[in-house]
Amino acid sequence: MGRYVIAGGSRGIGRAISEKLIAENHDVTIISREMPSPIPGAQHIAFDFASDQSLPTEPFEGPISGITYCPGSLDLAPVHRVKPDAIRSAFEINCVGAVRFLQAALPGLKSASEHTSSVVFLSTVAVARGLSMHTSIAAAKGAVEAVARTLAAELAPKIRVNCVAPALTETDMAARFFSTDEKREAMNAMYPLQRTGTVADIAATVAMLLLPGSDWITGQTIGVDGGMARVQK
Repeated sequence: MGRYVIAGGSRGIGRAISEKLIAENHDVTIISREMPSPIPGAQHIAFDFASDQSLPTEPFEGPISGITYCPGSLDLAPVHRVKPDAIRSAFEINCVGAVRFLQAALPGLKSASEHTSSVVFLSTVAVARGLSMHTSIAAAKGAVEAVARTLAAELAPKIRVNCVAPALTETDMAARFFSTDEKREAMNAMYPLQRTGTVADIAATVAMLLLPGSDWITGQTIGVDGGMARVQK
């Protein structure tokens, strides 16, 4: 049984990751602003990654098998309307927050003894494929991918670092894209596999990267995007 710390693990993709790890009998600690509904078997620590406060030390005490950073943003706007503050905000929550989280967890990740420990960051398909109105989020997540590759080199061989890059996934954050049947059908039609993502789709790949069976994978960005980044139908 491993011990995993999930930032933003109380909602959406993070919640699905937490539930999947718990279902496989792993120890899970969630760090998030709130826990809208309990996850049986998970410990919750309240913290806002958008704040300047120091991270709590409790979740990082002792060996850690793996961490995932899920907080993010989805602010879309044409470039003539993108404000510098919006870019800074996206960079802070997506990239700076991820680095702060990794720094807090580093001693625990280094002390895990049963196998290489694992770090998984979340990116977006908009880094690999140019998508209109994604300036802020593509810039921030592009930085996350670059940081992940840098850390994969710096922390090898003890710690593996990878990214998962979803396309549109049905979460509360993306609810406006699924508000009518017509919108849902239009979104589905954009993908070679003819559907948008589910949180289970993303959680399955993140869990694979966190667990020991992926011990020879590091420095990668794995697209879980219905084929959008690489396939044209």
